[in-house]
Amino acid sequence: MRLISSALVSAGIALAPAPAAACGVALALTVDVSGSVDAREYELQMGGLAAALRDGLVADALVSEKAAVMVVHWSGQSRQSVVIPWTRVETVAHADALADKVEAVPRAWRNFSTGIGEALAFTANQFGAVADCERKVIDVSGDGKSNEGAPPEDINGALAAAGFVINGLSIEGETSQLTEYYRDKVIAGPNSFVIPSFGFNDYPEKIRKKLIREVTKQVSSLE
Repeated sequence: MRLISSALVSAGIALAPAPAAACGVALALTVDVSGSVDAREYELQMGGLAAALRDGLVADALVSEKAAVMVVHWSGQSRQSVVIPWTRVETVAHADALADKVEAVPRAWRNFSTGIGEALAFTANQFGAVADCERKVIDVSGDGKSNEGAPPEDINGALAAAGFVINGLSIEGETSQLTEYYRDKVIAGPNSFVIPSFGFNDYPEKIRKKLIREVTKQVSSLE
């Protein structure tokens, strides 16, 4: 209960009335670095994310929205870390610089469980710094079901009620029916969605599609 209450307190701060819509979207990119992700798979995730941020369509969408972007590494209970703090993307050069940071950031953890609910609550607590952003989006990517800490379904509904949108990228492979799990237990909020990645090699293209869909306001079917 303390974890959920903490997330909602922060959510209330994040959703306080802003003087102007200077920022169209605050996008928190949360990356699974639990023990099921090996070194090569970690590089595919971070390299794919960097490449997506450099993509012309993605960069233009971020600039158009004057987006704020943050990157979080997460693993098991009490193991979540902001590895790149909120960064305002107002030019293509800003998007390129952010991509460079994503490629260079060291891995926070290597050998722990999967705590999706904990990652959601931790990430929601970071949104107070971007109260001027119109939309609050948490992007969760991972290759397994939550097996430690608060279950995501105990947290996502409360966060959606507080104004968050939670989207998912399920990395299929080792865990059966992972996309269905993300759809039923993780994603929440208006127009939320999950895109499946069929293994880590498919991740770079799918995260690109996901970012375009998340940042732009129109709803499309890219799954």
